Amino acid sequence: MRAPGPGPAEPAGGPGGPGEQLDAALRRATAVLAEAGVPSPRADAELLAEHLLGCGLGRLRALAVLGAPVPEGFWDLVEERAKRTPLQHLTGTAHFRQLALSVGPGVFVPRPETETLVTIVLDWIAGQDGLDSPVVVDLGTGSGAIAASIAAECPSSRVHAVELSELAHAWAARNVALPEVGGRVELILGDLRTAFPELDGTVDAVVSNPPYIPAGMVPREPEAAEHDPDLALYGGGEEGLDVPLAAVASAARLLRAGGFFAMEHAEVQAGYLAARLAADPAWTGVASHRDLNGRPRATSAVRTSHQRVEQLRP
Repeated sequence: MRAPGPGPAEPAGGPGGPGEQLDAALRRATAVLAEAGVPSPRADAELLAEHLLGCGLGRLRALAVLGAPVPEGFWDLVEERAKRTPLQHLTGTAHFRQLALSVGPGVFVPRPETETLVTIVLDWIAGQDGLDSPVVVDLGTGSGAIAASIAAECPSSRVHAVELSELAHAWAARNVALPEVGGRVELILGDLRTAFPELDGTVDAVVSNPPYIPAGMVPREPEAAEHDPDLALYGGGEEGLDVPLAAVASAARLLRAGGFFAMEHAEVQAGYLAARLAADPAWTGVASHRDLNGRPRATSAVRTSHQRVEQLRP
């Protein structure tokens, strides 16, 4: 009779005893995570060990070669990662551009694809003659990744950010307080539809990564479907466009004439949003931008005039 199989954190040859060496543990953990469908099993196993040891990848690999023991708690973290708990929730950190952000339950984990959105805004600012102290608004800031990155990488900027979720707002407050940000982000708890009325018609750039997933389109990755908050995922309406169009309306309200707007969205929404903006004479220079995977995931436009607008409908 075959012996009972290993548990979810123990593939064939599961975790060894107290004397197990790091190199063997990393190989075993990679097998565990691969079997669980984790996209980057070896990298995740190493990152979990790095987190516990407080060292970088080079030091970790040197320790593995030298026969160092497995850090305490390693297999507990591997088991959680095998359940598809986000890696960033286990380490408490998400790396975004030049920043190490604090993240955890209740906040959307920032994705590398969104780094492109920051580049779009910073490139526009850099191309504007005489724009010495740009005023930027981040609508629906989530973890604060976009707002904090713009403030950190453009020290002359003054950034305002709004978040509706109290949990996400708490995480964002920690991230905009990072030393690299320099206290240049004003963060408020509120609705992006009505935020910052005192700035109407004065803002140089508005950026947004709003929730935009259509109602019936559940993310395939368990990390997103089971751990990212619904408020940060689903944009409202059958096409997921209610919140993105609210962000467009707020951008129109906030921007000065000549101000710049950039927003992330689902790739299937790119054509509709570009056409919607191009059809409005108050917008010009409408452009679609591709993410790191070559997919159209952001749209930008320049405001030709300032006028207060009502919330748009799909």
